[in-house]
Amino acid sequence: MGLTENITEKLKKAFEPSMFELIDDSEKHRGHGGWREGGESHFRLRMTSARFAGQGRVQRQRAVNRVLAEELAGPLHALAMELRAPGE
Repeated sequence: MGLTENITEKLKKAFEPSMFELIDDSEKHRGHGGWREGGESHFRLRMTSARFAGQGRVQRQRAVNRVLAEELAGPLHALAMELRAPGE
């Protein structure tokens, strides 16, 4: 399983999102730190989940970081996040 699929599976299981979009932005970072041939180094995540209700931006990002701790320690170089609760 590739990194994209692994991230998708983990996040969907943990947050049961009503909206989920994971975009591989690696090519936009060609030549920058952490970039590697073949992509899957830089991602943009857009996700809406009821589990984010009542949480601030930092709490939401920390929750995602906990779920993806293994990936962030290794192959995942950068993850930009847009995290919302339903109705926001």
